[in-house]
Amino acid sequence: MSFYGQYYQELTLEKSTFQKILLTWYKGNKRPLPWRLTKDPYRIWLSEIILQQTRISQGLPYYLKFIKAYENIHALAEASEAEVLRHWQGLGYYSRARNMLKCAKLIVDRYEGQFPDKEQDLLKLPGIGKYTTAAIASISFERPVPVIDGNVYRVLSRIFGIMEDIQTSEAQKKFQKLAEELIPDKKPGDYNQAIMEFGALFCKPRNPACKQCLFSAHCFANISGKQNELPSISPKIKPRERYFHYWVIRYEDLLFMKKRNNKDIWQGLYDFPLIETQNQGFDFSRDKMTNYLVKNYPLKNTRTFRHILTHQVICATFYHCPVDSLDEEMLNLLPEEGGFRTPEETERLPKPGLIDKYLKEE
Repeated sequence: MSFYGQYYQELTLEKSTFQKILLTWYKGNKRPLPWRLTKDPYRIWLSEIILQQTRISQGLPYYLKFIKAYENIHALAEASEAEVLRHWQGLGYYSRARNMLKCAKLIVDRYEGQFPDKEQDLLKLPGIGKYTTAAIASISFERPVPVIDGNVYRVLSRIFGIMEDIQTSEAQKKFQKLAEELIPDKKPGDYNQAIMEFGALFCKPRNPACKQCLFSAHCFANISGKQNELPSISPKIKPRERYFHYWVIRYEDLLFMKKRNNKDIWQGLYDFPLIETQNQGFDFSRDKMTNYLVKNYPLKNTRTFRHILTHQVICATFYHCPVDSLDEEMLNLLPEEGGFRTPEETERLPKPGLIDKYLKEE
């Protein structure tokens, strides 16, 4: 019987052979990424946090930017949240950046700047879940802890014929058990990176390179023609549409910016005074600040952007409103958490990608 056990008993590929083929392929085909040149847990952790929900091509410049700004975890721990968010700007999922800063401070305060090498301690750190724990533990500390991401789900489901929806707890337990069986005691970090790299470059979501695949003769999906059916994933929920109406208020070369303090998207970042509505339409008379601006100042260069997030679509309309004075009535109507900023100050503020895009195209 093969090592596939209950998963796909007709195949004859041995566990050791699977590992050897994968590691040999990885050695000759891995992409030359900077975090693969080190076992430093700080750099491994930083790369993993940045690459969550992010393509390597998009995340690589951010990784290099952070390494340049914060060479080690002590430097990062000393940074302000606004500074870290500014470096993170445009990458999305800003809670990752806030948790990254919390984690850095905690490691410096509690562990004297050294990452703990035990999985149970890593899991207790802010922003570090099972996947990131496995990556740090295996790559930095040579612990045989398997990583499971989208690439790994895809490789295992196709080769082993796991048909269950990967979002169910039953399927996740099955994948976890199989991954634990497969990971070697020696070079577990290389193995984890190899299976993820193989999924990214060969066993791709669409048009996998089955004819050139080293496992094609042993792959359940290839043999049964189910490449497009695996992994099984339930349909995504339709993103919620939200309608934002932004007031871009300028006085001479000053721009009014406010900090988003509510527990919503972009918390801690800066945007403009905002009215959210249920649809694209907007009754200017229903809001005191808006009503005042419309009566006293002309609107110019109204623009609309459609900004797509993972679970939301933001339909944002920008109303450009230049004012010729800072009278007390207007200042009392503007949000308290905001203020007028110089161009230099505006540039330094951490902003959502939508706001940054608007300012660059304004």
